[in-house]
Amino acid sequence: MKITRIDAYRVDLPLVEGSYKWSGGNAVSVFDSTVVALTTDSGIVGYGEVCPLGSAYLPAFARGVRAGIEEIAPHLIGLDPTAIGPLNHRMDQALRGHPYVKSPIDMACWDILGKACGQPVAALLGGAYGLDFPLYRAISQDTPEAMADKVGLYRSEGYTKFQLKSGSDVATDIARIQAASKQLQPGDILVADANTGWTQHEALRVADGVRHADVYIEQPCRTYEECLVVRRRTARPFILDEIIDDIPTLVRAVGDQAMDIVNLKISKVGGLTRAREMRDLCVAFGIAMTIEDTWGGDIVTSAIAHLAHSTPPQMLFSTTDFNSYVTVSIAESAPQRDNGRMSSSNAPGLGVAPRMDVLGKPVVSVG
Repeated sequence: MKITRIDAYRVDLPLVEGSYKWSGGNAVSVFDSTVVALTTDSGIVGYGEVCPLGSAYLPAFARGVRAGIEEIAPHLIGLDPTAIGPLNHRMDQALRGHPYVKSPIDMACWDILGKACGQPVAALLGGAYGLDFPLYRAISQDTPEAMADKVGLYRSEGYTKFQLKSGSDVATDIARIQAASKQLQPGDILVADANTGWTQHEALRVADGVRHADVYIEQPCRTYEECLVVRRRTARPFILDEIIDDIPTLVRAVGDQAMDIVNLKISKVGGLTRAREMRDLCVAFGIAMTIEDTWGGDIVTSAIAHLAHSTPPQMLFSTTDFNSYVTVSIAESAPQRDNGRMSSSNAPGLGVAPRMDVLGKPVVSVG
């Protein structure tokens, strides 16, 4: 089997709630997502998606995806998409870094592999555990009262895990966490996610100010070293996200006992192939994970679901359903939230069929 054509499509994903706000005054109202289609000489087409969280979250941005695909695609024509290891090696040879560019291509290769052998991607990633898995709900930055009210609203939709977007001034963040924690019921989990928004001293003040609250602290500071200082001076359970972007950093963090949980984002590490490698290392090390991506629609949500469903339940801290946050559906048969839980498809590959009328004409075509 050979790749004969690579197309990329641009699609806007407006948010159901109007906007999404996180640390540093960042906000997005419409996400710019890229869908990639790999066409093969066997007639099988594989699909992937990547959607950066704006341009100020990670070293990634939406227009960079399309430029990167245009740069890398000529090097992939004629390759076997089911030989995923060699194909990833070729991508790394053709373009150094830029893992978010490679993620939708890698994702599409897994879709092709599953379709070719008649197996869902979850089966290829190790096999699905159980019938479904729990989701978390992110709560966009707002007043402490409004964010606390959202806990009750989202619980009524079946969620029991809530991620508060923090990372602003210390007093407001302490008030947010305290207000939200008062809304918790037995079995609920609360995470205060600063998205690197606190300096070291601010993070220490917040951690001390909420020391009696039942809350996890996620990615308080910008650097690994700053986060490690905070980790060693708080008893709150600790999550690392943005700074865990490759295997060497993960291994270092395990050795330093720098976290209890890792937030593993597919596009942050370059696709399902490397996400699976890091997932399996976390399982071996006994580090639980939130499995997700930076953002996305139906195709990203499906990829997340397959990776999450093939993760041992005791090691899956949480995951999310990005397609429920947006107003546009880009693919049929994508997994859907059901009372705060979700499952991956049993159909071959990712199990989704893109809505080509929504995607429109490709903005990049090579082959």
